[in-house]
Amino acid sequence: MKDSDIDQAKGRVKQAAGDLTDNDRLKREGKTDEMAGKAKDGLDKAADKLRDVVDGAKDKVNDRKR
Repeated sequence: MKDSDIDQAKGRVKQAAGDLTDNDRLKREGKTDEMAGKAKDGLDKAADKLRDVVDGAKDKVNDRKR
């Protein structure tokens, strides 16, 4: 399980606990944790795409050298 998935799950649990206990602070923390997990996931996807672009460019350069 990725860190981003863990953060999102932790956030959902905190939000549920905040709902059950009527604790607004816990609900806000949960929302923040969940959003942080989503942001991490988005950054991971963007980094993967960037790596693919860089690898593709390297392959083209190496093909031209041959």
